[in-house]
Amino acid sequence: MTAPRRRPLAEQVVVIVGGSSGIGRVTARRFAEEGARVLVAARGEPGLRSIVDQIVSAGGQATNQVADAVDPAAMQTLAKRAVALYSRIDTWVHVAAVSIWAEAEDTTPEEYKQVIDVNLLGQIHGALAALPYLKDSGGTLIAVSSVEGRIGLPFQSAYAASKHGLIGFLDSLRLELKRHDSPVSVTNIMPASIDTPLFEKARTRIGYQPKGVPPLYSPEEVARGILYAAEHPARDLIVGGAGRLMAAAQSL
Repeated sequence: MTAPRRRPLAEQVVVIVGGSSGIGRVTARRFAEEGARVLVAARGEPGLRSIVDQIVSAGGQATNQVADAVDPAAMQTLAKRAVALYSRIDTWVHVAAVSIWAEAEDTTPEEYKQVIDVNLLGQIHGALAALPYLKDSGGTLIAVSSVEGRIGLPFQSAYAASKHGLIGFLDSLRLELKRHDSPVSVTNIMPASIDTPLFEKARTRIGYQPKGVPPLYSPEEVARGILYAAEHPARDLIVGGAGRLMAAAQSL
């Protein structure tokens, strides 16, 4: 089945999970600047209120909902609220993630579980909540993963495992959607090192504040990739030249 033409951004209804800071925050603002109606979700209400106030003050349309991606019921409620507010969902963007910097043997089972619950199961909960509505609209599911979904780095065993798992889920989901001639497009956005609060908020056992592998790219570059995918069906988009080089080197 040929995928239907996506609505222009100015006509879209967009849900962003993890939209209160970093990549998600910039993406919410950019969608609103293009005229989309945006529902922003995250665990922290102050960050949500501030981005919605910023969007509305600039003349955009946005609302927020406190929701934890780890809770499947919260993701279902979020999807239903988007449809109640705006009648449909055209694009679902899932950005929420956590990280820990430690050697594999120094990472506790509880920490592995938390990272996988947020980064992998959270994405799955969001996708399952959004899919029925995306099928109705012929919309787009956009998962923000990482180049670490292909390349594991030192001190990042939990994070890399969660991102590898996410890519496996998306690959299987695509095949099933194709089997049913579904109009839903599934895009995996794989950023390289991005200058976001993820590093500052991460737990660390390596003796110093973690930083991304240079060069660091801006969240705006990831947001551009997300907005592109919302209008143009794409399978995988790597953001950052260093990420593309790392993925090519891993393949070789």
